[in-house]
Amino acid sequence: MFFDIEVNNKIIKARQGETILQALSRNGIKVPTLCYMEDFTPTGACRMCVVEVEGMNDLAPACSHPVEEWMKIKTHSPMVVKARKTNLELLLANHPDDCLYCVRNGNCELQKLAAELDVKERRFVGKRNKYKTDPSSPSIVHEPEKCILCGRCVRICEEVIGVSTLEFVRRGDSTSVSTANEKPLNLSNCITCGQCIMVCPASAFYEKTHLPELQESLHNPKLHTVLHYSPAISVTLAEEFGLKAGKDISGLLNAALRKIGFNRVFDTSFAADLNIMELADEFIKRLEADQNLPMFSSCCSSWVKFIEQYSPEMLHHLSACKSPQQMMGAIVKSYYAESENLKPEEIYSVSVMPCTAKKFEAQREEMTHKCITDVDAVLTTRELAKLIRLYGIDFHHNEPELPDMPMGTRSSAGKLYGASGGLTEALIRTLHYRITSKEITQFKITEARQVKGRKEFKFKIGQYELGFAIISGLVNVKDLLKDIKEGKTNLHFVEVMACPGGCINGGGQPIPADPTAVKARAKTLYEIDEKDSIKASHKNPMVLDLYQMFLKEPGSDKCKTLLHTKYTPRDVLL
Repeated sequence: MFFDIEVNNKIIKARQGETILQALSRNGIKVPTLCYMEDFTPTGACRMCVVEVEGMNDLAPACSHPVEEWMKIKTHSPMVVKARKTNLELLLANHPDDCLYCVRNGNCELQKLAAELDVKERRFVGKRNKYKTDPSSPSIVHEPEKCILCGRCVRICEEVIGVSTLEFVRRGDSTSVSTANEKPLNLSNCITCGQCIMVCPASAFYEKTHLPELQESLHNPKLHTVLHYSPAISVTLAEEFGLKAGKDISGLLNAALRKIGFNRVFDTSFAADLNIMELADEFIKRLEADQNLPMFSSCCSSWVKFIEQYSPEMLHHLSACKSPQQMMGAIVKSYYAESENLKPEEIYSVSVMPCTAKKFEAQREEMTHKCITDVDAVLTTRELAKLIRLYGIDFHHNEPELPDMPMGTRSSAGKLYGASGGLTEALIRTLHYRITSKEITQFKITEARQVKGRKEFKFKIGQYELGFAIISGLVNVKDLLKDIKEGKTNLHFVEVMACPGGCINGGGQPIPADPTAVKARAKTLYEIDEKDSIKASHKNPMVLDLYQMFLKEPGSDKCKTLLHTKYTPRDVLL
């Protein structure tokens, strides 16, 4: 039901049950916010969205106040602007003056609001809280001094990721956001997904950068630098350079990376195909033996850490396959090193991922053999954009180039890994061929697309009626794990992605996480799948050559050594 309200002397339509902010936003009227997050219950904590409503004694928080018929609202009256400016000045009174050196300089909500409200000096002066920066995590740096207590990180960690690592501690003007018992991040139950970074309006959280050591390696003549990028990167990076959201710039990216000085540029989608080959082989063996089912995916390192901490008794359900990142790293330092007459220690392997958790994964003990790590450095999408800007690369004056061989050929199934459900879709295509010896007639698996929360479906392959589940957003996995323990499901495979939407919405992606842009990224991945001729991992000729010349066959002893791993229970303060 719609009704009229008056806003700034003009009549607009409002819908019954929505808040003032929702009505204003739908009608193209912007009101500043700091604590508000779409699809979350509003808290009205920051008071930046206050508006003047005729007949009310106090200013109303637009994010939490319901709209009422025939309201007369002023969104930018002198009283409103003064209140917002005062609230912001109070926040800035306890905020560091280091914008020039801040990682979010130029992309900070606090900074933008200060410019919009014409805040040019510190009007309130008092004793400022002093907090130590926490660099203990291999993925995320926590800088509490920059926290404005908006609570976004606390809510995303609890309501979307489901681990509740962060909470408000202490009281009054000593309140801050920290972990349980204020332990460092590396001693907490943090799964390093980076969603706290994505929602922080300032820079209280940011990724631990690997750029300095990478730059040093690029200029070391004794090192052979190899870079490989995730399936989601080429459909995301364009946004960092003002190009259309979802635009696939893989060719331009290859050219840019060569100009920077990388000796080889590979596409990790190749390793996604390799991952599917190993995953399908492992799944079929479990299916035939009727053991350790359902099998859980293991490509999301946040999910792996989650199950190590919260459900270690179910680790036998987890696939032993390494993630595509780690498979690519292992192949680069074995097969590729041999083919180029290089020693593994002479190769500096860099991956570009849409995820901060991959930094944690790369340094895991299981990913190091004889003191040589599979992957030496991990960059987020944001860090890659910084690197490209640092080297003065202009995408508009580049000609597209292909990635290097042999790890430059991929199937569109490998590319689908970037979206939630893509792994399952790619797996079904190869499982169908492995089980029936025939290609699937319809490559597009509609049931595995447009996943929100938890989705389950059945798919018949040969004699088997297989049950699949897809989890998007880690908070949704807890009930599923409970159902599996209680025998309430009939599932055979479960794909889990910690971040809603999958890697296209990972913690290393451009800030802010625009929902429209995330949808555009997924749309492009599906368009690539529709247009490409190689739609299944088992049809990738380079992957088949790799097995023939080096790995022998899926699940071989060499594959077990290079491409598989094991996980153990992890004790943390929960």
